[in-house]
Amino acid sequence: MVKYRKRLPQLQGAPFITDSGLETTLIFEEGLDLPHFAAFHLLQDKAGTETLRQYFIRHAGIARHRRVGFILESVTWRANPDWGHKLGYGEQALATANRRAIALLTEIRREMETPQSPMVISGCIGPRGDGYDPGTAMTAAQAETYHATQIKLLADTAADQVTAITMTNTPEAIGITRAARAAKIPAVISFTVETDGRLPTGQPLGEAIEAVDAATDKGPAYYMTNCAHPTHFRDTLADHRWMRRLRGIRANASTRSHAELDAATDLDAGDPLELGREYAAIRRRFPWVNVLGGCCGTDHRHIEQICTACLEVTS
Repeated sequence: MVKYRKRLPQLQGAPFITDSGLETTLIFEEGLDLPHFAAFHLLQDKAGTETLRQYFIRHAGIARHRRVGFILESVTWRANPDWGHKLGYGEQALATANRRAIALLTEIRREMETPQSPMVISGCIGPRGDGYDPGTAMTAAQAETYHATQIKLLADTAADQVTAITMTNTPEAIGITRAARAAKIPAVISFTVETDGRLPTGQPLGEAIEAVDAATDKGPAYYMTNCAHPTHFRDTLADHRWMRRLRGIRANASTRSHAELDAATDLDAGDPLELGREYAAIRRRFPWVNVLGGCCGTDHRHIEQICTACLEVTS
């Protein structure tokens, strides 16, 4: 297990929430245009930055009111070279966007953090390709080289960790973990799973976690799963050794498959109350799963219900 200079209070086991489906909220509820789902593009002007600020303030306010921890996840999911190039960003402009994203969260933490609600800043790392489709996967070495620049940038800011969200394959997760270790910043790996609870490559979640741990000497601080409804993966969670490494969930509001969500023209927000119950049921079985947020289709209402239901389990 690699040790880093930064402390992560969520590893002590107390409940932490994080935000919801940022991009779907901005598109469907705020009516904003997000080319390539790139929320960091809003940092270009004051109006866009203020929209992001209010989004995070609303979520941090839930944590503060409920006296739980909060993880501020930066809007840099698409702020890597390939996606940045599609948006017309050069190397320097992309570096500036990454720094601005963390600076915004630093201001929010300064305003919202309390002793009862410790706040962690996470630099979000997205996949080189699509978050649903692994496509042609890089080797671990290629992934390490590719993601190293963004990870080094984030490690040089106030970020406490980096979180790789919507990882579809293990080589990319291994490369990111190695790049984070070289930059001396903790890494969290969050895997996308399908309706059968497996990665888009077909690999079982447990095998993916074990593969990354074996290749990196248990390099990630912990693992998460994202972008699927709890009914898609809950039956694959079992009391195996790998399950102890899974600490977080960012589930979809909808029970639709990724193909159905890609084709949808509407937002399926599901049932926030029921989603909270699903999270609570998982926490009853696995109480160490304490980092709780949302993915596609979720908003602050879902986070409120998740927080309420899971705090009842804790008490």
